[in-house]
Amino acid sequence: MTASGTATRVLLRLVVAAGLAIDAYVHFHLADTYDPVKASISQGDLFRIEAAVAAVTAVLVLVVRHRLVYALAFLVAAGGAAAVLLYRYVDVPAFGPFPAMYEPVWYTQKTVSLIAEAVAAVAAAVLVLTSRSRESENALRSEAGGPTG
Repeated sequence: MTASGTATRVLLRLVVAAGLAIDAYVHFHLADTYDPVKASISQGDLFRIEAAVAAVTAVLVLVVRHRLVYALAFLVAAGGAAAVLLYRYVDVPAFGPFPAMYEPVWYTQKTVSLIAEAVAAVAAAVLVLTSRSRESENALRSEAGGPTG
């Protein structure tokens, strides 16, 4: 991989991690506000779960360079963005342990979270689509006569 390709990948990983970190912060910050919205589990608890998953995934993206980690980051970020949009525009009733979370308004923290999730999802998708598996890289190196491993 070229130096510019490596720099681009590092930048993309930083963008993914930053987007997930913003997602985690906003959800942790808002969780208490949503504790009263509940069925078996409160919306606040769901926010805390989202925040924890986003935070752990952000760290993984920074520490582990692997396509599966980037795919996880994509799922977390895209899933968060999809949930925001779904519950903004569709009045989904409570189901199972989940409360009804329809909230047909936009406010700053919600908008910031959505933008961060969307940007992280796009950057993670690029990483997934442009990452070669270790086996592919080893095969290319051995074909070129370089070291594998």
